[in-house]
Amino acid sequence: MPPALLLRLEGAALFFCGIFFYHSLGAGWILFVTLFLWPDISMLGYLVNPKLGSRLYNLVHTEVLPAALAASSFALHRTSLLAFAIIWLCHIGFDRLIGVGLKYPTFFKDTHLQRV
Repeated sequence: MPPALLLRLEGAALFFCGIFFYHSLGAGWILFVTLFLWPDISMLGYLVNPKLGSRLYNLVHTEVLPAALAASSFALHRTSLLAFAIIWLCHIGFDRLIGVGLKYPTFFKDTHLQRV
């Protein structure tokens, strides 16, 4: 199986598992829809230059920060933080599913999955 397909399947798994866990959490779907696209605000860094834009975009489009937030939410018993972390992970998974990858500092359309 080609690596690009495997990465898209991983994205699908992350997205659909996130949807399942969000539903299990019982959080509101209006919140989900409202916050689903918030990570894309990081694209504003591209208004300064591609290097800053790619760094900001990649920072909020990797699973590290939302996974850490999810773990912290368990330790703090804060379901609102967990809901936010799951929404964030769903966004990342959806991006990978549709072929939007992490950015290279050369140009916005240069990603680790393909040239968009």
